[in-house]
Amino acid sequence: MISNSLVHPVGKTRGDRVAIFIDGSNLYHSLQTNFKRHNLNYAEFTAKIVGSRQLFRTYYYNILQDSAQWPGTSHEQQDFLDILRKTPYLEIRLGTTKMAQGGPVERGIDIMLATDMLRFAWNDLYDIAVLVSGDSDFTYALQAVKDFGKYVEIAYFERNTSKDLLDIADYQHLLNRSFFNGLWSGRRRTKRKRTNTTKAA
Repeated sequence: MISNSLVHPVGKTRGDRVAIFIDGSNLYHSLQTNFKRHNLNYAEFTAKIVGSRQLFRTYYYNILQDSAQWPGTSHEQQDFLDILRKTPYLEIRLGTTKMAQGGPVERGIDIMLATDMLRFAWNDLYDIAVLVSGDSDFTYALQAVKDFGKYVEIAYFERNTSKDLLDIADYQHLLNRSFFNGLWSGRRRTKRKRTNTTKAA
């Protein structure tokens, strides 16, 4: 399948309602791995994915950093969330962490995202779901969305994405270096040293 974010699938119209679901931790770590930066302009990012279609809303999912355990990263995250809250038509969904195998891991983020995607499809709030994640855990939820008669698209990094997700998608947006041209905001920040947290951002 040819991936080009500026050319949308045959049969899609300008009136199609697009809902974007962002796995925040997955996106953060993919940006860091591929480009060593994460100062993304989310308004421009979602606008490029939507193109000439109609944006219903963008949903961003991540854990809320514990200020007692990680005061530095918690403060940095709050600054980031404050910026996100100013992004038009974007909603933030925050989960928590739990201790497992000697360290903190995400709690409930994947379930929150999948539940919203399915509930909104059931209520006919969008025509096309765009998942920004490479996590294979979402494969069955995407199939269920398709079974509701909706279309599903994947915005993905070539090195960090499950083949199962790519196979199930009706359309693919390859998030490579050229895709992000003009989508960065401000200066590149030097990544702080942080405690290793599974799937935290």
